[in-house]
Amino acid sequence: MAMLMQTKTGILYLSRSIVESLGLTAADTMARIEHLCRERDQSRVLNAPKSLLRPIDEVLFMSTLAVSEDPPFMAVKSLGVNAANAQRGMDTIGSLITLFDRETAYPLAVMDGTWITEVRTAALSIVAAKHFARGDSKTIAFIGSGAQARSHLDAFLDLFPLRNVRVFGRGQTNRDALCHKATGLGLEATDCADPRDAIDGADIIVSSVPKASGLEPFLETDWVKSGAYVNLVDLARTWRPETLSEFDRIIIEDAKQEAEMADQMIPASLIGNDLLDLVTGRIQGRQNDAERIAFIFRGLAIGDLALAMLVYEHALKAEVDSYLER
Repeated sequence: MAMLMQTKTGILYLSRSIVESLGLTAADTMARIEHLCRERDQSRVLNAPKSLLRPIDEVLFMSTLAVSEDPPFMAVKSLGVNAANAQRGMDTIGSLITLFDRETAYPLAVMDGTWITEVRTAALSIVAAKHFARGDSKTIAFIGSGAQARSHLDAFLDLFPLRNVRVFGRGQTNRDALCHKATGLGLEATDCADPRDAIDGADIIVSSVPKASGLEPFLETDWVKSGAYVNLVDLARTWRPETLSEFDRIIIEDAKQEAEMADQMIPASLIGNDLLDLVTGRIQGRQNDAERIAFIFRGLAIGDLALAMLVYEHALKAEVDSYLER
């Protein structure tokens, strides 16, 4: 894979506004993630399990780390989450990513990681959705209406002929913003007072409710219609665990990572194959129109690496001149 070379000394600094302006597409991100998954299957990508610290219930700190031979980069992401920030009028997530040259081990760029986290999560979702969601999906339901819902709406619109958006969430501001975004895209948007009303009859369901004190599972698999695809961005925390076995298939993003996590997303007996099995062709995608399929994932460092290298490559092409002294 050809790579642009940095010609200036120093470390390229890419703010959120710069990152967002570079014009990355869902097709770009999906293709790069699939490439890195195949490379990992051949042991040419190393992907460390997530590292987590939770000093108090509302606050989470996390890091991810992945390194690739082709292109030769390493990315490390540092991220903080505070669910209470929503009540302060602040973003709940703050993040930075540092990109290194694999050969010299020198840092090349520091970039805002918040937008990348949103987009890479949606990109992982659509890699799975491309294989598991029905191609004629028209109605999408969001349980949780924050940044992840907005980025997933953009990503799914690139793949499916969506017409209707249903929204259920805890914050009116976020619900209004998601509905406004949907209508601005020419879609019909419904703000639902009950989560079952949002899920009932939906072709695609995305749950992305952040962990918060006192949150109890409140969604049930038997609300999901035959043939639906469900994207559990929230590690299934909003789904009643006793109902998860009703899905016909459950796929996770990385069986090896999950085996090393102290807090399992779902019982091991429910875990089937993972995203690498799908991308490399070891398992099939949707096998019939009636399957109810769930993709449950906590996020993969490969996704952060894929987006970070794409952002860097696009910034070099755009001749962004925003360097810090080394």
